[in-house]
Amino acid sequence: MHGRLQALFSGKPFDNSLYRAFGSMGSATEIATFASGCFWGVEHIFLKHYPPAQGKGIIKTSVGYTGGKETSQNPGYRAVCSGETGHAEAVKIEFDPAIVKYDELVEFFYRTHDPTTANRQGADTGTQYRSAIFTNSPEQEAIAKRVTEEVQAKHFTPKGKTIVTEILEAGPWWDAEEYHQLYLFKNPSGYQCPTHRLHW
Repeated sequence: MHGRLQALFSGKPFDNSLYRAFGSMGSATEIATFASGCFWGVEHIFLKHYPPAQGKGIIKTSVGYTGGKETSQNPGYRAVCSGETGHAEAVKIEFDPAIVKYDELVEFFYRTHDPTTANRQGADTGTQYRSAIFTNSPEQEAIAKRVTEEVQAKHFTPKGKTIVTEILEAGPWWDAEEYHQLYLFKNPSGYQCPTHRLHW
């Protein structure tokens, strides 16, 4: 949370049309849900590499909260940051599987953070920053487990590190407050976790 509460708005008008596609070319879309630290940076790096306006398969994204206690409904940002709700900061991605496959998105998720640190990304610590894949179907669960094994063997076992990412069935989702949506596109100089980059 360090540095994240500074200058939430730049005051400049923002056109989000570059980051929201208008449709999926008639195909059925799917949802992928990932948590890998501060959701500002997670959404930012996915959209930088899969801009909806370029037709690379991601239709739209939203940042929000998931994976928390059943007793905590519609949590706010400060409640989630307290760690008391058990929610993770996460990104929900609507994508067209005819253009980009789920396994590619899972591998990209692993490429863009450190999945070997429990409840931590960079200086951000707490359960809300945990690494997790929230699967939306049995097929997604099988793919997530397979890709995790492949990434572990290729990129982390040789370094003596172990992936600690949770793979869980997706539960209730709560959109984060509007100012969090597309935050780093609205505020290019805003805080970004240094682990949100391409690691290979």
